[in-house]
Amino acid sequence: MLNNIILIGRLTRDPELRHTPNGVAVAKFTLAVDRRKVKDREKEVDFIDILAWAKLAEICANYLGKGRLVAVEGRLQIRSYDDSQGVRRKTAVVVADNVRFLEKNKNGGDMVDDSTEVGFSEEDIPF
Repeated sequence: MLNNIILIGRLTRDPELRHTPNGVAVAKFTLAVDRRKVKDREKEVDFIDILAWAKLAEICANYLGKGRLVAVEGRLQIRSYDDSQGVRRKTAVVVADNVRFLEKNKNGGDMVDDSTEVGFSEEDIPF
């Protein structure tokens, strides 16, 4: 079986960096990804939540910002939770294994390309 996703899009806001109770860094950000244009229809955009862990999370938080173009490789994770009314809900998130910066920093700095793979449990997510 295979669960692999590759997305290219722009960040909708700066990454939000937090730490688990065990001190592991986790960054959350959202990518705006264009859909293929269908004849006679306006361009549509999907907004996809991304989680990056450990060293990759710190790199994303330090070097990415709103509007930056990136490629994200990872896997789709579906989580279930009960909302405030007790209704069971599902949410989808892409857990990043690799984030590639596809354009230079606005202030002329070098691009950073790094990746890492870290195991975690859903209880560790501080969002």
